[in-house]
Amino acid sequence: MTNVIPFSQALRERTWSGHGDSEGAGFMTDLMSGKGHRDDYIALVAQHYFIYDAIEAAAERMKNDPVAAAFLSPKLTRLPAITEDLRFLIGDDWAGQITPLPTTARYVNRINEVGATWSGGFVAHHYTRYLGDLSGGQFIRTLMQRQFGFETNGVGFYLFADIAQPREFKETYRAQLDAVDWSVEERERVIDEVIRAYGYNTDLFRDLAHAKASAAA
Repeated sequence: MTNVIPFSQALRERTWSGHGDSEGAGFMTDLMSGKGHRDDYIALVAQHYFIYDAIEAAAERMKNDPVAAAFLSPKLTRLPAITEDLRFLIGDDWAGQITPLPTTARYVNRINEVGATWSGGFVAHHYTRYLGDLSGGQFIRTLMQRQFGFETNGVGFYLFADIAQPREFKETYRAQLDAVDWSVEERERVIDEVIRAYGYNTDLFRDLAHAKASAAA
């Protein structure tokens, strides 16, 4: 009898190369290795604002969807924390000082599209963002605190105060992925959408690097 791989495992295995490419982008490499500046971190947080504004608006639209609703939790909500981070990092007039980069605009448009019409696509983006935040995001927070002297102000995005056991939360999330009665074809579509989401992240880091180089020229 052939063993059937759980969907969550197939999803991780099939998308891992895209994840690695995202993490390895030059902008983040510099930021994580101590070569980046405080302004680089602020630029990243600013783009997160637009992304999470879109995904959390889509979550509100999807709250009654029988598939998507299982993945939604107020414990994951990031937008208020990002807003407070930007107020701390930039000032009370932060909203007038940030604009989406080209990749962010495309990313947001895609989240808006799937978040209105396709629960599987929404879950793909939800999974990509929030499970990443609960995993590598904690490492990023520690590095940013060490490099820039932050305590909790400025890195609130990475603090999930209502999730005491991130590992357990992620295991439950993956069990929910396995429980969805998607067809083989739909599972393939979801995997492809996760790969697409990782691609947006890689392109975003490239946009950030380009914007930084242009500002310095």
